[in-house]
Amino acid sequence: MSHPNSEVVICGAGIAGIAAAYHLAVKQGVRNVVLVDERAPMTLTSDKSTEAYRNWWPGPDDAMLRLMNRSIDLLEALDAETNHRLRLNRRGYLYVTGDPAHVPVLVESAKRAAQMGAGALRVHAGSAHDPAYIPGNAEDWRDQPDGADLFLDPALIRCHFPYLNPESLAALHARRCGWFSGQQLGMVMLEQARAHDVRLLSGRVEAVNTTGGRVRAVRVATSGGGEWIATDRFVNAAGPLVNDVGRLLDIDLPTFSELHLKLALEDRLGVIPRDAPLVIWEDAQHLPWSAEERAALADSAETRHLLELFPGGVHFRPEGGHGAQTVLLLWAYHLTPVTPTFPIPIDVEFPEIVLRGMTTLAPGLVAYLQKLPKSYVDGGYYTKTQENRPLIGPLPVEGAYIFAALSGYGLMAACAGGELLAAHITGSALPDYAPAFLLSRYDDPCYRQMLAEWGSTGQL
Repeated sequence: MSHPNSEVVICGAGIAGIAAAYHLAVKQGVRNVVLVDERAPMTLTSDKSTEAYRNWWPGPDDAMLRLMNRSIDLLEALDAETNHRLRLNRRGYLYVTGDPAHVPVLVESAKRAAQMGAGALRVHAGSAHDPAYIPGNAEDWRDQPDGADLFLDPALIRCHFPYLNPESLAALHARRCGWFSGQQLGMVMLEQARAHDVRLLSGRVEAVNTTGGRVRAVRVATSGGGEWIATDRFVNAAGPLVNDVGRLLDIDLPTFSELHLKLALEDRLGVIPRDAPLVIWEDAQHLPWSAEERAALADSAETRHLLELFPGGVHFRPEGGHGAQTVLLLWAYHLTPVTPTFPIPIDVEFPEIVLRGMTTLAPGLVAYLQKLPKSYVDGGYYTKTQENRPLIGPLPVEGAYIFAALSGYGLMAACAGGELLAAHITGSALPDYAPAFLLSRYDDPCYRQMLAEWGSTGQL
């Protein structure tokens, strides 16, 4: 059985594939788009997200910042259009350090972000001339500041964020950041896409006909056996399986995957305020152990790694509405590339490691070390490029496109990324930042040189 003249076939019904279908069908008017996945939509990796967003992106240029600002514009428009169905807030991201050597790094990153377009920087140093600090609205994004508030007075940090490590020396509150319901975003776009004739096909893409060097048809294995779908445009939006699908086109993609886990903990003692932002401890640390515990851990080769220096980046955010007690705890303390497997493997040490690391950021959580409260671990794969920028645009095979390598920020980038991909496919005007996300960027000697000198990638 075949379906001739399908305009576009998209492999993957995660947030990237859904956003691509939405922008093609709803915004660009492309008809007969087919969205293929053997799983239910948003169930492989997209539903494991922290659901956060930010326009706070380091890098040698402003491409990521501009992509995210555009995506946030679109998120806000969808949230308003659907009567706040996305539950979008703008609580911000709070980057905190207790290391004197890191304070100037935080200051410089704040200045650079402001220069690149993240918004005005407001410095709070304990002076009578300090600008006013406006705390975030816990539930909405409207009428909230953008830019950032930089606290350089520890007393002010303790005043506004009393649950943090009392030795915190500087804190940077990036404001056009927060979180939302990723599932609702996916469902809103999918509902509208299907209302514009997007077809959701349950099956697995198993072959792509590229006779003559261009896309001709896509074969989908289904419960009924299989079918060829005639099409001249194919999108690889396969998330952590992007390399497998790339090989169907005889293309080796420069991507790899890391396993990232998160712990959902019931904070029954109310250590973390329910209106807190997403908070990140910037500093590397040794896990807090008693002298007896250290001696016992050092005595075994299997546990000695728990005494090593762990990287910075442990972070948390509250989860849930009124009456909830859940806090999400995250820490990517080992970033070894892995081959994605499902179901994902769970590191049995993760709950204790992330909780111990979190007590450095929020010491009140030490109350849970003796007996871990009700908690749950899940996670997913961050599939990424070496500089942590996505791949959005055409592939070397004519008619083939990619929307992938979204490395844990797929939900926040989906709206602008889907819009950009749809522009490539339909030949619409492209934004100035489009070249930064092409696969062909790696063919540019100047870009390869820039990669050798790249600093922070903004990975959390």
